[in-house]
This record gives sequence, C-alpha cells and structure tokens, in this order.
Amino acid sequence: MPAFSKTMFKDTQISVSILCEAKEDVDVAVTWMLRRSPCAGEFTDMTRLDQHNVVKVWEDGYYLFMMRFDAQPLSKLKLQVTVRMSLDNSYISAGDWPLLIFYGVMGLVYVFYGIFWLVMLACNWRDLLRVQFWISAVILLGMLEKAVFFAEYENVNKTGQSVHGAVIFAELVSCVKRTLARMLVIIVSLGYGIVKPRLGQAFHKVLIVGGIFFILASIEACLRASADKADQSKPQMISSIPLAVTEAIICWWISFVPTSIAYMVWFLTQHRFTPCITDWKELWMDEAFWHFLFSVILFIIMILWRPTINNQRYAFSPLLDAAEDDIDDDPALSEAYDGMKMRSTKPQQRNGSSARDEQKAEDDLKWVEENIPSSIVDKVLPALDSDEEIMNTKFETSKME
Repeated sequence: MPAFSKTMFKDTQISVSILCEAKEDVDVAVTWMLRRSPCAGEFTDMTRLDQHNVVKVWEDGYYLFMMRFDAQPLSKLKLQVTVRMSLDNSYISAGDWPLLIFYGVMGLVYVFYGIFWLVMLACNWRDLLRVQFWISAVILLGMLEKAVFFAEYENVNKTGQSVHGAVIFAELVSCVKRTLARMLVIIVSLGYGIVKPRLGQAFHKVLIVGGIFFILASIEACLRASADKADQSKPQMISSIPLAVTEAIICWWISFVPTSIAYMVWFLTQHRFTPCITDWKELWMDEAFWHFLFSVILFIIMILWRPTINNQRYAFSPLLDAAEDDIDDDPALSEAYDGMKMRSTKPQQRNGSSARDEQKAEDDLKWVEENIPSSIVDKVLPALDSDEEIMNTKFETSKME
C-alpha cells in the first residue's frame, strides 16, 4: 500500500491519475485514505511513492495520504500512479512555504548589502583594510547561498519536484558561507586589523575551529537534506549534537552567548528530543534563525568597519620608529650635559637695570652656543612642531633636493 506524507494548507486539492496496463481484463478495486496527524514526522518511516486521487484537505496540518489496490489476478497488473497535491497551482508544502518567502527576502537584503558595500569600497579604494576583504567575501557567498536556496524552493513550488543534487549543492554553499561568517566574527572580535596586524597563533586556532565546523555542518546538512524536516531519526540527532556543541564554543569565544545558547537549547528540546512535534509551523525557524541572526551581525560589522577616508588612521601601525627616536634622543642629551660645568659669571657693572638684563641675555646665548651642539637642537626643535609644520618642512626640503 503506497503512502505519501506532507504538510498541507486548508483546501489543498489531492488528485490521483492511474494508468493501467494489462494484457487481459482485470478487476481493480482502488481505495484511499487521508489521515491528519497532530505530530509532524509521525509518517516519516513509511515508503513514499508517486500517487494521485481527489480529495480536499479540511484543515492545515500534517497529513498522510494512502492508497490500496486489489486486483485479480494481481501478477498481470501494471499500474503507474501519479499524485498531485496543490493549492492554487502551488506544490510546495505548508512547512516549506515560509522558507520560500524568507529566502526571497534575505536575497534582497544581501543584494542591498552588496550594493552598499561595493559603493563604499569604490569611494575609498585607496584606504582599505584586510578585514574589509573578508567582509566582501562573506557578502558574496551570502548572495550566492540565498539565490540557490530560493531557486530550489521556487522550483519545488512550480513543479512539485525537488532536484536532490541542487539541494546538496545549496547546503554545501551554505556550509562554506556559515564557516567564513563565523571565522569573520571571531577575527573581528579578536581585533584583527585594528589593534592587531596579525593574529599569530590565534589564526591557527581560528582555522582549526572553522575546519571542524565546516565538516560537522556538511555532515549535518547532507543528512538533513536527504530526510524530512520533521525526521527524528538517530543519525539526524547524532549529527546535530556535535554541531550544536561547536556553535556553543564559537559563541563562548566571541562572548555572544545568551541568544545563541538559549536558542540552541530550545531547538534541541523542542524539535529533537520531543516524541511528538505539534508546532510543525515553527520548524522553518530552525533553519531561518541562524541566517537572520548572522545577517544582523553582518550589518553591524559592515557599519563599524565600513571603508572611510580615516581607515588607515585608525588601523594598526607599529610605533617602533618613534620609540627608537626617543631612545636615541635621551643618550644624546645626557652626553651633551655630561661635559657641562657650572660657572659663575660676573658681568661688568653698567648704569641702569636694562644694561644688566641685556648683558645677561648675551651671556645666556653665548653659553648655549658653546655647550649645546647644534645637532641636538635640530633634533629637539622639530618635536615641538605641529603635524602641518612638519609636512611643510619636508616639502620644502624635497624641493631643495
């Protein structure tokens, strides 16, 4: 007895066409049954075959449509059965319909991200940071991911058939994008390009975590793509737990714990360890939550690390040269003052206080010329100049050369 399970909206039409090929007259009795279950995934272990009959669904829910064929003699009967379940020429299931809308909206969001980021890069292409190229790669993969998923769900909606290879490809593209996205959040949280020019040993840890996440995400995605969304089989659960643990480690690393950990706990308790899933209308949120969460994080990163004319001013730059100059200046000053002797001068008495002041100023200038080398003055005086005066001095010097 062939059976087919699917989530359907109210008033969905189920029609069946049967093509019978027999060399002699055969009596065939065809019976069918439509059963609604409150638990999504109750019929996932039953065989799925193409079928067709006429009945209208009376309520939104998770349904099982079954048919039975009795013929005499049965060995001489060959049947080709096609089932069509549609609502207003739409074949997509009620559980997947929100994902079609979601990926369409998210595709437009990533197109907006791409246009905004491309304009910012073009306006400030001379002052770009390395982390901004990571952001560009993540945005590009995000657009590709959303486009592939939307095309797959739109194809199911129009034709009623899913291309298995396209689903696997979309899931792998999603795994690559999710991996780079989490690596981007980690390196941004570590201060790459702002307070650190290199991540050093931390970069190897980021690569290891990214590789582990990609492997676990690929395994979980392939198993999920080849099974029903409400499937609670053992391989599905085993592949979900290590991935959730890896997500928790990444969230702990970047100190973004509350929202992500709370959602993962809710997801595992409500949709993995529950024998009867009654909230089948919320199953699409398991897939959409992480896409939406990262799109918000990515937008914040784009605002904070957007290309501007001040990029290089706030980027990391080593201060070793300035420190060496300070170190070089101190010994020079100390050496100049080492050979200095205190002398008492007795200027000739002149009439009036103005004469004494003038003589004292001349003595001070003479003492400076005799005891302080001109090279020290050349080093000390520029330090008192402003940035604009230093630039003008360098410009005049270059013209003289």
